[in-house]
Amino acid sequence: MDNQQIESLLKQELELAEVHVTSDGSHFQIIAVSDIFDDMSRVKKQQFIYGPLKDKIADGSMHAISIKTFSEKQWQRERMFNMPQP
Repeated sequence: MDNQQIESLLKQELELAEVHVTSDGSHFQIIAVSDIFDDMSRVKKQQFIYGPLKDKIADGSMHAISIKTFSEKQWQRERMFNMPQP
């Protein structure tokens, strides 16, 4: 599964406003943006993102995942510093 497929899956399954995925093989960095994160604990945010990816994690095609979550307002403030490099 490539970065764009992961982005599409997460955006479709979780109805995220934005999602950005970068990787170097099986290590992935995910930035997810949605106002749904406003009322979630850190653990719930992680579980929310992991949900649609559980099969890929279980089969080993996604080994290490770093997740950063932002509300849309937080992302507007932070995006200049957090936009992944292509």
